[in-house]
Amino acid sequence: MIKKMGYQWHLRKLMAEREMFQTSDLVPLLAERGVTLSREQVYRLVTQPPQRMTMDTLVALCDILRCTPNDLIEPEVVNTQLRKTAGGDTAPTPITPRRSVIRRPGQP
Repeated sequence: MIKKMGYQWHLRKLMAEREMFQTSDLVPLLAERGVTLSREQVYRLVTQPPQRMTMDTLVALCDILRCTPNDLIEPEVVNTQLRKTAGGDTAPTPITPRRSVIRRPGQP
């Protein structure tokens, strides 16, 4: 079975725990660590889960917030398929592979 994975992004929460409430607070701190991002880029980084991020940025965030990547990123499975049973409970839907049939022209 193939799992579709997602993640929770905890940057805003970690910033708040360290009394950093302005996204612009990160701009100079990142720059001190060689990561140059605009205020708009930092705002998006704080308010939205990033789709791509350089390792330099991740390491700089971990250093600034005194945390690990595990504190920032919480993996989760996002495609759990559930079906209702007769008793009203939910159970994972089993995935059954289907055999494909290839028909060539001229063959029945």
